[in-house]
Amino acid sequence: MATEFNIGSFFARWLFAIALVLGTYNPSDYSYVSWVMAQSATFGPVMALIGVILLIAWIVFLRATLLSLGVLGIVLGGALFACIIWWFVDLGLLSLDATGALTWIVLLVLSFILAAGMSWSHIRRRLTGQFDVDDKDD
Repeated sequence: MATEFNIGSFFARWLFAIALVLGTYNPSDYSYVSWVMAQSATFGPVMALIGVILLIAWIVFLRATLLSLGVLGIVLGGALFACIIWWFVDLGLLSLDATGALTWIVLLVLSFILAAGMSWSHIRRRLTGQFDVDDKDD
């Protein structure tokens, strides 16, 4: 069945989300933002093409996430991860002074929320048996 969903399906969506998020920006020098902002960068067709591809991917991921989770779901997902990060800070496992580590964690959280948004219809169907209006039998 083409619509079979499992942990591997979620992992694949997460890999695409993490590639999108970290490919767009990360604290290292290996991201689109770093490339565009570099002193030696000259804006040209390759840079524009990659920028448009990233923009299309962001729109696809954000639209799917917004439609499946809604604003409330996104806010609740963010609040869940914020509480987990707060808990790690409270336990002394993470320092608020470690801005680099916090940036990486926030980027990972963003990728998890995007992957959940891309997967939520499948997860909800598994949990409740309810289909989305867009689902149909072929």
